[in-house]
Amino acid sequence: MEKIDTANQSQRRLAEYFQPFFASIHEMLKLIDRKVRKLDKEHSNNKEVKTVKTNLDELHKEIKDSEYFFTHINWLQERFPVAKYEDVTGLCKLASPDEVKEQDYSLNPCRYFGVVIEEDGKTEEEFVEEIISLNEELVQLNTEARNLEGIIRNNMAEIIGE
Repeated sequence: MEKIDTANQSQRRLAEYFQPFFASIHEMLKLIDRKVRKLDKEHSNNKEVKTVKTNLDELHKEIKDSEYFFTHINWLQERFPVAKYEDVTGLCKLASPDEVKEQDYSLNPCRYFGVVIEEDGKTEEEFVEEIISLNEELVQLNTEARNLEGIIRNNMAEIIGE
């Protein structure tokens, strides 16, 4: 048990260390992406630029894969903080034979572990305000999208000579 506790604590420390690391590396990658796009525009047929783009794509993939595993380790530790099995509403439940019998021997998971409805702590008024605000933003974004669609349509017509 002590070995499991030690490993669990090590994983927690590692997660605390890597969360800010992933955030900062994403910011750095945004800067690098911009610079590489600029280089690509200036030197579009250059082999070295294409090699850099390929390597950068591979780096993005490797970081995404690494972050995926750290995210899942964190997800598991949130649900099983002492690294021992426990029933988690909406995720898992150890059903006894009697409970299975009560459910007419159905092994449908929903009959056993239920559904989680997460509370966000907002009042009904705050929720309505947020929905109204989001709807206003959606209307604005749709308007901008229609304007851009018109510009693109005009540019395409100009290019193809219509």
